[in-house]
Amino acid sequence: MMIIKPYWFSGTWVFDDPATGLVREPFVAGVPEMIDRLVEHIPDARRRGFRLLFSAAPFPGFQAAFARDRDDVGGTWYRTLPPHPPMQGWLCPALFKYFENAPPVIYVKAEPLRDDL
Repeated sequence: MMIIKPYWFSGTWVFDDPATGLVREPFVAGVPEMIDRLVEHIPDARRRGFRLLFSAAPFPGFQAAFARDRDDVGGTWYRTLPPHPPMQGWLCPALFKYFENAPPVIYVKAEPLRDDL
């Protein structure tokens, strides 16, 4: 399982990950809208940011699952799986800093940031 801490910057969700050298890596092409759905239950997510747990395997309490749809321009399109409304989003090649290959399914959970973490 991996964790990033997305935050709102210049009109989209971005994240930093010093371990991979990513700084203000933006989510684009449908993924910001998917994230908006994931954080609906987190007060002030855009102002405070949030924790995003993700894995290629299911984990206890995962919130949503996204199925690989197709490869495109170096990245991978994913779509929501039921019971979530149909949505699609493109994950850029930064995905391969976390996975050797694009996983068939990515499981996620959005959590509020805690001061003690």
